[in-house]
Amino acid sequence: MGLDPITARQAGLFAAAHQAFSTRRVPGSAFRTLLAGPRVPVAGHLVLAEIVELGQHRQLELVSGRKAHLFPGSRIIVAYGNRYAPDQYEALVPADLGPCDLVAGGGLAARETQRNAAMKSPTRIRPLGLIGDDLGQPLNLSAFALPPQAMPAATPAVFVVCGSSMNAGKTHTVAMLVRGLLASGRSTAACKVTGTGSGNDLWKMRDIGALTVLDFADAGYPSTYGTPVAELEAAFTTLIAACASAGADTVVVEIADGLGQVETAGLLRSLTLRQHTTAVLFAAADPLAAAAGERWLRAAGLPLIAVSGLMTACPESNAEARELLGTPVLGAEQLEAGLAFLALLDGPRAGSTP
Repeated sequence: MGLDPITARQAGLFAAAHQAFSTRRVPGSAFRTLLAGPRVPVAGHLVLAEIVELGQHRQLELVSGRKAHLFPGSRIIVAYGNRYAPDQYEALVPADLGPCDLVAGGGLAARETQRNAAMKSPTRIRPLGLIGDDLGQPLNLSAFALPPQAMPAATPAVFVVCGSSMNAGKTHTVAMLVRGLLASGRSTAACKVTGTGSGNDLWKMRDIGALTVLDFADAGYPSTYGTPVAELEAAFTTLIAACASAGADTVVVEIADGLGQVETAGLLRSLTLRQHTTAVLFAAADPLAAAAGERWLRAAGLPLIAVSGLMTACPESNAEARELLGTPVLGAEQLEAGLAFLALLDGPRAGSTP
């Protein structure tokens, strides 16, 4: 049976719109109706919106990874979601379909609550309606997520990378660690459990050669700010199980933001993460942040084996860190060496119990 005329016209609207990377798990064939009027969006709802005024984000990352240039009047398909980014915006899902903001280049709709002084005003958008199915029910990313999975009996080795803050060098640490593990003969996957939807990190891990690369969007979340820790634990388990099903014997997991961020701290302190973590690496931008992170992770009982991150690019910072820390400090080259890094697993770990 064909589409009715109204829905057919809407299908044309969807086809002409730019579909954001954050919505990549939802196929265009699922876009059947446009639901306007007095509705209350929630995180994960897909929305068709129109650019009103350009601000900070002037491009939108598409499902393909290409960056589409935006103009007033451009139509986009993005997901509602909260954002926590101290170097950009804090933004929350609004309570209505009124004008709001594009707060991430990967495709996140929310209303800005505060922003870093270095940021321009966000790009303003006008929602045209939630995107729905044949029955007029709003589509949500959660309906297209990987099925929940329990941790497999043969659990892969899990290396967790966390950091002192945004831009502390976590993703580069993950990348070099993945390269080193692959060079050592490990079948290595990478996943990011928390953060805001964007393809940058995923494309990098794929280019490095990780066996499979997943993130929180594969668990049904456009972003994880405001997500209960119990749900993050379930996402952690599902993503690692999916990596194991793909054949990985080792998984490198990135936890976004810094130790002071609520979801990051809650997940790192959770029993589920601690039970299934082989080792932790901490990325820091400077030696004092590294020392504070070392104390925090030891107090949480996590198996910290190395500190890395942005500070290791500077010889002076490296020297300071080695004076301050009781944990090995490893630069990118040492992580990439693989076998040298893995030797640390045979030594004592900071935070471990005798």
